[in-house]
Amino acid sequence: MGKKYIDSAKLIDKSKAYEPAEALALVCETSKAKFDETIEIHIRLGVDSRHADQQVRGAVVLPNGTGKNVKVLVFAKGDKVQAALDAGADYAGGAEYADKIVQENWFDFDVVVASPDMMGVIGKLGKVLGPKGLMPSPKAGTVTPDVAKAVTEAKAGKIEYRLDKTNIIHCPIGKASFGAEKLAENFNTLVGAVLKAKPAAAKGQYIKSCVIASTMGPGIKINQAKLG
Repeated sequence: MGKKYIDSAKLIDKSKAYEPAEALALVCETSKAKFDETIEIHIRLGVDSRHADQQVRGAVVLPNGTGKNVKVLVFAKGDKVQAALDAGADYAGGAEYADKIVQENWFDFDVVVASPDMMGVIGKLGKVLGPKGLMPSPKAGTVTPDVAKAVTEAKAGKIEYRLDKTNIIHCPIGKASFGAEKLAENFNTLVGAVLKAKPAAAKGQYIKSCVIASTMGPGIKINQAKLG
């Protein structure tokens, strides 16, 4: 553990579950790295991701964005290629990009968007895009006829949330430089989306625990009873 981490950890009561506003103010205070740290939220849910009817997955546009310059790759044909580029896509095209990914191990992008008629090309990339969480899907709004809109949303700070194998959702909610108020707006938007996505099959306590942390800082527990 570095000195800055130890100093930050001293400010946090490990036995306490903080109110969301207090936790967000504290995470900004404990972000001491020389770069603008990303603030992440980790939500453990009382569901079992092995069952299809208990999956929790979706996408939401954070009101203040993520603070990250998102690179978008679009798979499309015809006029939609230019429409995607006009909307701000970094790359747009067809099979040539699929070949580049497979042959060159190329991953200079953060989000992949595809029009439905490109799924034949995209399907072959499942084994390489899937493990990286980059596979486009209708549920996340990244497989859509309106690729331009999807690009605009991705650039504006749309993030995808999904359960991992341990039933935890990990998501960025902004940068330390945002300050507690803007982070709170993003936090509330994401938590609200996760609550709305509660599966009908989920029984008992839905949000089991919630922790926020900066890239280099210690985790801060949030009182999940305050999250609905």
